[in-house]
Amino acid sequence: MAFEIHPYAPQFLPDLYRICLLTGDSGNDASDLYQHPELLGDVFAVPYVTLEPDLTFVLTDVAGACGYVLGTQDTRAFGRWMNGEWLPPLREKYPLRAVPQGFQDGWLVRFVHQDWEPSKWADEYPAHLHIDLLPRAQGQGMGRRMLETFLGRLRELGVPGVHLGTGWRNRRAVAFYEHLGFARLEDREGVLVFGKKL
Repeated sequence: MAFEIHPYAPQFLPDLYRICLLTGDSGNDASDLYQHPELLGDVFAVPYVTLEPDLTFVLTDVAGACGYVLGTQDTRAFGRWMNGEWLPPLREKYPLRAVPQGFQDGWLVRFVHQDWEPSKWADEYPAHLHIDLLPRAQGQGMGRRMLETFLGRLRELGVPGVHLGTGWRNRRAVAFYEHLGFARLEDREGVLVFGKKL
């Protein structure tokens, strides 16, 4: 199967939402878990492409978009932008009083209604990233290629390090990051934090 990596373009925006939802349960499909299907994308994908589109890369095959890698080169600046620009409209879109029962929206809606806090690792590893691939793109070396593309761009920008978090239940992701030389920095509340010097 032929895969291609593309710089972000606006036509990929619906794909970011879709892929984020289809991988939103520790790498598995979260469609049945969220009443608001755009909520995951509104928090974990679209802010990044809105602020720094040149740090978003999309993977496609003959069936369409099947993965992305995105992030920020400056986690602290990203946090200030989130709190000042991105989160206030989301608080209107997802009011606390309307948190649905029987779904997982609640924790993420509560997250939206708090200030976005950068990781304590943001000084040593100022960039952070998110990478998600649909099952059909996994196990074929494309995750490595996507990550190398993203890290190459960070190096061009002179960024000294990058960190990321993943759920400990996502064993494939944990093994993937360790195989690519990311160091395990922290294990907190079921989330593993990895870092890599550039």
